[in-house]
Amino acid sequence: MQEHSIASVHAAYRDGTLTTTALVRHHLARIAAYDRKGPALLALLHVHPQALDEAARLDEVWRTAGPVGPLHGIPIVLKDNFHTHDLPTTCGSTAMRGFRTAADATVVQRLRAAGALVLAKANLQEFARGGVSISSLGGQVRNPYDLGRTAGGSSGGTAAAVAADFAIAGTGSDTGQSIRSPASACNLVGVRPTRGLVSRWGVVPNSLTQDEAGPIARNARDAALMLDAMAGYDPRDPVTALGRGHRPASFAEGLEANALQGARIGVLQDLCGREARHAPVNAVIEGVIATMQAQGATVLRLELPGLDALLAGVSTERWEARIALERYFAEFGAGQPVSSFEQVLAARSAPAPIQRALDADYAVHDGLRDPEYLQRLARRDTLRVRLAAAMAEEGLDALLYPLQKILPVPLGLDDQPERNGALSHGTGFPAVCFPGGFSPPTAQAPLGVPVGAELIGPDFSEARLLALAHAFEQAARVRRPPPSTPDLPAAAGHTSAA
Repeated sequence: MQEHSIASVHAAYRDGTLTTTALVRHHLARIAAYDRKGPALLALLHVHPQALDEAARLDEVWRTAGPVGPLHGIPIVLKDNFHTHDLPTTCGSTAMRGFRTAADATVVQRLRAAGALVLAKANLQEFARGGVSISSLGGQVRNPYDLGRTAGGSSGGTAAAVAADFAIAGTGSDTGQSIRSPASACNLVGVRPTRGLVSRWGVVPNSLTQDEAGPIARNARDAALMLDAMAGYDPRDPVTALGRGHRPASFAEGLEANALQGARIGVLQDLCGREARHAPVNAVIEGVIATMQAQGATVLRLELPGLDALLAGVSTERWEARIALERYFAEFGAGQPVSSFEQVLAARSAPAPIQRALDADYAVHDGLRDPEYLQRLARRDTLRVRLAAAMAEEGLDALLYPLQKILPVPLGLDDQPERNGALSHGTGFPAVCFPGGFSPPTAQAPLGVPVGAELIGPDFSEARLLALAHAFEQAARVRRPPPSTPDLPAAAGHTSAA
């Protein structure tokens, strides 16, 4: 029963071999067996206590009126910086334990309206400040493909949960590369949308310019269906006005197995490492290139002089974080366990590297007027133009590169180096990370460690990027379930029908 897709779940609902109640029981059994026990992935923070009641309600609706939307009865997990009216929103912080909001985040409202069932809230890098997914409330998320490595970050709990079949799909937030790093580490598809496509209202912020929300799923079609539900204008997040008129009727309906035929893909050699430690990732990317070419794509290898230096100076979050969080707590903090960014810091409860990052953020008093901040905004514009010009010059559909130049780091390190996510967060262009392959197998990682490839394109090119990723997926069939969380026997609650 592992590796269900949204389509296969709905097919089973239609033919009567599966119910939402049975599917939720299946996921709950796996959570009980593998999240705090067994491999102890530590992927989740809060499991919904009324999940089975909601499943029964959705079964009754399906039986009497049919599906309410394209995600009817699909269990999902939400990164625990997304507001939910019926579960805490803690950002993985013990200082935020018990923090609750009256309303769902906009994207959560939309996912529920499409029929999704919120099964759990996922662990994360505390306050989404880094790339290894450790928190004072939930501990260190483990990679289900190699229990000695991280699951990426900061949305590592969502990724580990989806990879281990604790749910069908989930959500992440991405200030730097926090959707795509876990997708890469856990053999999943992650989408960072164009700035303005998806509302950020009700997602605890880090940055005014870089924050985005997007889906994490086991395949491109499921990611597209999630994005169909999540995207759209929201007056509570005015930047979404930029997306009006740019959303297709459906991201999912545009997926075709032959989308690589005639496509033009540029490989950014600048973002591929050249040292021995980069060899496992580079070998996977070469395999991705070969598959794309075999499917009819033209692949060009490109270098953009000065790209590394430009990418090093486009992040704005350090200058925006204090302002973003102070505005957040001013709006949502009244009557909560903490009601200001200052109170969060005073608790001194975060793991040491995260506490240092938060302290450094708070030390920036007037970041939006800092000359360095203004220079970084100018570099972002320069990067946008250079990237768009490179794609236009060669008539490219997308640029391809590894999301990380090296494999996910072992547990115990403070952060994940050599990530390439700044290309998307520094331009606002959309990016889709998808499973490219695995490193060579080892005793600790019997399948090898997953390696994610990323495609980036111009503003609002998500449909094309997802189509290209889907076509590669259909040709390469890279997705494999993790060995650390095998199928459960029927006696553990693993049944098909309610």
